[in-house]
Amino acid sequence: MERFGFVGLPNAGKSSLYNALAGGGALAAPYAFATTDPNVGVAKVPDERLDRLAAMSASKKVIPASVQFVDIGGLVEGASQGEGLGNRFLGGIREADAVVFVLRAFADGDVPGPSDPLEHLRVLEIELTLADLEAVESQVEKRRRAAKQDKSLAEEVEALDAAAAVLAEGTPLYRSNLSSALRAALRPYFLLTNKPVMALVNVGEDQLGNIDEIVAPVQAELGDRAEVIGMCVQLEAEAAQFVGDERTEMLDALGLGEGALPRFLRAAYHLLGLRTFFTTGDKESRAWTFRAGAKAPQTAGVIHTDFERGFIRAEVIHWDELLEVGSWSKARDAGTLRVEGKDYEVADGDVLEFRFNV
Repeated sequence: MERFGFVGLPNAGKSSLYNALAGGGALAAPYAFATTDPNVGVAKVPDERLDRLAAMSASKKVIPASVQFVDIGGLVEGASQGEGLGNRFLGGIREADAVVFVLRAFADGDVPGPSDPLEHLRVLEIELTLADLEAVESQVEKRRRAAKQDKSLAEEVEALDAAAAVLAEGTPLYRSNLSSALRAALRPYFLLTNKPVMALVNVGEDQLGNIDEIVAPVQAELGDRAEVIGMCVQLEAEAAQFVGDERTEMLDALGLGEGALPRFLRAAYHLLGLRTFFTTGDKESRAWTFRAGAKAPQTAGVIHTDFERGFIRAEVIHWDELLEVGSWSKARDAGTLRVEGKDYEVADGDVLEFRFNV
């Protein structure tokens, strides 16, 4: 399962965000390093398409897609040199597949620390960039020597040299103009700034009316390098204590609609190039996660390795077409199911049944 690491200064709202997603479980306290060991949880990705397919099939079980997230202890200025939780903190980020910067925008006399999200972003990027520069510099000469014997390492050395030049200028790799090929060559080094990034601007309840204005400077700063979302994490965490109609009523009373969490989760899911296909029937409707660009046999393997190993064909229909017809059997009778082979590239929202033989 893909893992997102919440990265932020102390008291930025990381543990409250964890609680909003997990329904509680993390200590959220107004002092630094309330979180010393990572909290790991799983969040279901809301998907109206799955709900509608389940209603059509009268499914007994509904299983949404999920993502894993980890609340890592707060980062402080100097973390790359061992301040705060130091390497222990940075190690937690290295294990994540993507990074969510939690940037505080609310002022509170009881909560120490800056309330300027751009200042939060500045510190986070500096510390992660310095840590990456140290990691690259410790590896590049070793790989250069190895490349003299193994010419296949030339691209890796080129990527490390390019990364060192960018990082030395104080630029995180995700903000750089390095080619996708060079960034791919850097993946084995698990560099902190070479991961996909989202930024979440955490506002106070009294700032909800101006949330677009508060988020705008961060959006302008990051441009198209990262998606930026604004939310009041504390309210979302409080709403997460309720379920069903009670949660809906609370969010409506606050004027939050469905809340910001579903939008955050969907954006996080897509950040890693994750997509969804569905299976549906009276026993179960389920959302399955696959990588964008995957072919039919690979997506079959998400369900079971035997499906991929013995793949014959897939019966396919897009979710909205299936709803329009009314059922899988009606779609088959009407001839709207497509039969696809091994070269079919599965699309987000496809509903599939696989034929296989092992």
